[in-house]
Amino acid sequence: MNFTGVVSKMAEQVKQDKKKIVLPESEDARVLKAASIVANEGFADIVLIGKEDEILKKCNEENIDFPKSKIEIIDNITSPKKDYYDNMLYELRKAKGITLEDAKKMNEDKVYFATMMVKANDADGLVSGAIHSTANTLRPALQIIKAAEGVKNVSSFFLMETPKKELGEDGVLVFSDCGLIEFPTVEQLVDITIESANSYRMLTGNEPKVALLSYSTKGSAKNEAIDKLNEVLKILNTMNLDFEFDGEFQLDAALIPEVAKLKAPDSKVAGHANVLIFPNLEAGNIGYKMAQRFGDALAIGPVTQGLKKPVNDLSRGSSVEDIIGTIIVTCMQSK
Repeated sequence: MNFTGVVSKMAEQVKQDKKKIVLPESEDARVLKAASIVANEGFADIVLIGKEDEILKKCNEENIDFPKSKIEIIDNITSPKKDYYDNMLYELRKAKGITLEDAKKMNEDKVYFATMMVKANDADGLVSGAIHSTANTLRPALQIIKAAEGVKNVSSFFLMETPKKELGEDGVLVFSDCGLIEFPTVEQLVDITIESANSYRMLTGNEPKVALLSYSTKGSAKNEAIDKLNEVLKILNTMNLDFEFDGEFQLDAALIPEVAKLKAPDSKVAGHANVLIFPNLEAGNIGYKMAQRFGDALAIGPVTQGLKKPVNDLSRGSSVEDIIGTIIVTCMQSK
């Protein structure tokens, strides 16, 4: 498969330091196609959770050229590691009232079993969500893998690449949070801002310039929502951060230099932002989908950020290309 732009650059990087990614949704044809391509291209070592005969039958029905020698298949019900994972899960969750029998039952679920693989360092990351809800994918991760040290709030972002190369950094931006935290508090917006900047730098190698978005630019409107963003900025300014940030900005002031000169002439970020922080999930979700559908932007995500180890949730409308892109991003996060 021929990738271009930011995905192509990441694909070459992950080939040099291959990671093991577990995919629990082996009953989905898109996942099997993506797994086959990733394995054949050498982007990652792939583990599928399921019964081998059922997986091979599905591949045959869907005419998928499945590289059996390159992909590990684990049946979570009969795996020799299941008892180990059951006991580990029990120890992790017994303080929450879970019994060993509960843990055994939970690990009969492929997503829980795959999450335990990541926890036990038997896999570097997990990608799910093609046929599971966000809650079904992320709940086990939040319970078992938990947030990274110093991170109070796990959030998400979309890695966006637009044909309009003058936007962001050569057309590449991060939009956050578009998939997880519905109504972020001041504290959560602070975490989202910091984690999104870190994600942008890690994935692209470029320096983040973060814009906090609103319908107002630099006090052109007054209300509680603007006050919240000003509080976020106040806290960020006390933290000695190693990236540029500013706000509040309307979208055009954040991205377009000519507009920025009029609305925020003294800002180092205005007109040049490559990380966009949305005020709430509603705005973020609408924003990334408009960029994707009206602006022909590539949208990879939602990518989870702030966990100790990467677990990423797919949209149930994901294409094979979307799944491959998410696997590649997950490999980048596990470096």
